[in-house]
Amino acid sequence: METLFTDSKPQVKGMERMAREASPLLEKREAEYLSIQVRSVLNRCSSPRMPFTWTINPYRGCEFGCRYCYARYTHEFMGMNQWQDFEEKIYAKRDAARILARELTPERLSGQSIALGTATDPYQPAERRYRVTRSLLSVLAAARGLRLSVTTKGDLVTRDIDLLRRIGQRSSVQVNLTVTTLDRRLARILEFRAPTPELRLKALRELREAGIIAGINIAPIMPDLTDDRTNLEAVIAAARKHGATHVYANVLFLKPSAQQAFFPFLDQHFPHLRKRYATRFARSAFLDRDYKDRIFKLVADLKRKHDIPAGPEFDMPAALHETEAEQLPLLQIDSPAPSLPCVGSPPPPESNFHTSSGTRCRDTATMVSGGSMRTSRCGSD
Repeated sequence: METLFTDSKPQVKGMERMAREASPLLEKREAEYLSIQVRSVLNRCSSPRMPFTWTINPYRGCEFGCRYCYARYTHEFMGMNQWQDFEEKIYAKRDAARILARELTPERLSGQSIALGTATDPYQPAERRYRVTRSLLSVLAAARGLRLSVTTKGDLVTRDIDLLRRIGQRSSVQVNLTVTTLDRRLARILEFRAPTPELRLKALRELREAGIIAGINIAPIMPDLTDDRTNLEAVIAAARKHGATHVYANVLFLKPSAQQAFFPFLDQHFPHLRKRYATRFARSAFLDRDYKDRIFKLVADLKRKHDIPAGPEFDMPAALHETEAEQLPLLQIDSPAPSLPCVGSPPPPESNFHTSSGTRCRDTATMVSGGSMRTSRCGSD
C-alpha cells in the first residue's frame, strides 16, 4: 500500500550526490577544501576534433579565481550555481592515484595523449597541502609510451621536475604555462590568486634548464584588454627569452556562468568596456571568425619575428568559430550526465582545423552506474 508520506523530491544522483557526501578537510578565509570520492580519474575525450584522448583533473574547482575562467560551469553539476563556488569550494580527489594506477593499463593508453589540468589548475594552492597532482605524476612515471601535457599557471610545477624528468624517460611530456599579460597590475585583478607572470616565466626557465619541453599559453586573449600588439609581443618575447619551446594562443570563450564573474570585473575596473563585451557575447559564447583570424595572424607574425617554432611539439586544438559552435550541440549525446571541458592547451594560430576551449567531455567520475564505466564523446556548448 502506498504511503501518504512518500518523498516526492527526486533522488540526488551523480556528481551532486558525491559533492554532498564530500568530507570537509579545511576551511580558510579564501576557500573551503573538501575530499570527494570518485570512481574514475581518466576522463575519455573521444571527439576527433580534440588532439588528446584522455583528460585528468586532480581537483574540482580552482582557487586561482581567474575572472574569465570558462570552467566555472562544472560546479553547476554539483548543484552549485553561484560563480564564487568554483573558487571557494575546492574538492580534492585524494584517492586519485590509486584509481589511476588501476586504470592506467598499457592496452588502454599506449601511444595515446593525456591532458592534465583541463577544468582545474593542477598546481593551485590546495596542491601544496594535498599533493594530488604529484601522486598522479608518480603513477604516470611508471607507465610507458604516453603523451602527457600539463597546463598550469602555478610555479609549483617546478617542485615536480624530478617526476616530469622520469616521465620523459619513458613517455613524451610537455608543460604549458599560461601567461595572458606581463602587466602585473592587470594580471593581479584578472587572476588575483595566481602566481605573478614573473614567477611563471621563472618556472618556465627552470623547466627548460631541466631539459623539459615547456612553453607558454597566451590564453585567453581578451578584446581591448590583452589583444594589442604591445601586450602580445611582450609575452612572446619573454617566452623566447626564457627558453620556451612553443607558444600557443587562444581567444576568450565566455559562457553565461563565466559572464557572472567577468562582467562584474568589467564594471569595477573597465566600465567603458562593459557594453562592448555585452554586445560581443550577446548571442554566443564565442568571438566571431574575423576577430579570431586577425588575432591568430598577429600571433603567428610575432612568433616568426621572435623565432618561436611555428609547429607545436604536441598537436593542439584550434579555436572553434561561432558558426561551428552553433552546429555542434546537434551532435551531443542525449545523456543528462554532466560534462567537463576537454581542453588541455590553447592552439597554435596557424592550425587549419577548428575546435574550442569550450569543447568538453563527460567526466567518467559521474557516469558510473552499477559498477560499470562509460566513456563519452565530446561536444560543445
